[in-house]
Amino acid sequence: MEKPAYFLGDAHLGVEPPGAVPYREKLLIELLRSWKGAASHVVILGDLFEFWYEYRYYVNKEHFQLFRALAELVESGVQVHLLRGNHDFAYGDFFPKNLGVQVSTSLKLDIQGKKVFFTHGDGVARSDWSYRIFRKILNNPLNQWLFRQIHPDWGMGLARLVGRRSRKFGVDREIKLDEYLAWAERAIGKNNCQICVHGHHHIPGIWPVKTGLVASPGEWIKKLTYLRFEAGELSVEEFKK
Repeated sequence: MEKPAYFLGDAHLGVEPPGAVPYREKLLIELLRSWKGAASHVVILGDLFEFWYEYRYYVNKEHFQLFRALAELVESGVQVHLLRGNHDFAYGDFFPKNLGVQVSTSLKLDIQGKKVFFTHGDGVARSDWSYRIFRKILNNPLNQWLFRQIHPDWGMGLARLVGRRSRKFGVDREIKLDEYLAWAERAIGKNNCQICVHGHHHIPGIWPVKTGLVASPGEWIKKLTYLRFEAGELSVEEFKK
């Protein structure tokens, strides 16, 4: 029997929003280590960090134990993938080169006889026009070069300040789940898959659509949920210490 696969996302590590589970990064590390040699795939669906930017000689030391846990997963034979989110879009070569973790914007994998399409999910809803504009600004090479000129400590502080303000702005934002499902239904057909897995809206669930199945692991902030894929079946799990 094939080993199970696990999908999670939207941890936003580096900030502690109101109501967040205490020590949630340590709990995530504990969960990752429990999968060593016991999983076929682990896919992190974006926004693992509240903010990520790679300088030439700088990596955020606050997450060193998380880096170790990811490397240990890879060394145990687990295929680990990390997707870019709208908060941690600026990955360089640190994860693939130093940890063996593959980085993608979107991804298609064959798992347990199923073709599964993965992406973060920002900007896919018709009403998420602001995310699409913001993503273009952030992905502009000139803007990224200008940000690189800022000292890393100042850059991290600035990014977290912006992130906190944008979080307050979006706290009452309506999540139009039907728009995400409509997009995922099209994505399944376009990518010739049976399952689409994405995050971003922080709602855990599994939804049947005409073309297949749509799933979201939820978030690792207040509820610590993730997806388990075993014997061709998806389930939403909640981590409890």
